[in-house]
Amino acid sequence: MDHVKEAERLFLEGYNCAQAVFCAFCDETGLSLEDAARLSSSFGGGMGRLREVCGTVSGALLALGMLRGYADPTDPELKKAHYRLVQEYARRFREENGTIICRELLKDVPVTPGDTPEPRTPEFYARRPCLRLAGQAAAILDEMLSESQ
Repeated sequence: MDHVKEAERLFLEGYNCAQAVFCAFCDETGLSLEDAARLSSSFGGGMGRLREVCGTVSGALLALGMLRGYADPTDPELKKAHYRLVQEYARRFREENGTIICRELLKDVPVTPGDTPEPRTPEFYARRPCLRLAGQAAAILDEMLSESQ
């Protein structure tokens, strides 16, 4: 599956940024689209439109945890190895975009505050980098997953 195209397709379909990236990897995680969408639903808009960590990054890190995460809380080496992957992911995303923070990525985009998502109009897509970021987030994750096999 082309995860980049799938993440972009899902975002254009109306899924939030985190959902678009996380759900693009359902073929890898084994989750249903519905379960993946629910798990990642809180992270859109930089966590519920708080404009904190970019939802595309959060969605990718959710997938990274499912695919390369650890489950044994008594093994510090597993935790360390996974955190190294998380930090490497963030480094690569920052290298391409300058930041992993939603409000910094959207600094030139007028954003209406509050909890109500903006309507998905052609203008919405034209003025935001979110579609490009969804594809980019999926590409970085694909690259890292192929390196760690």
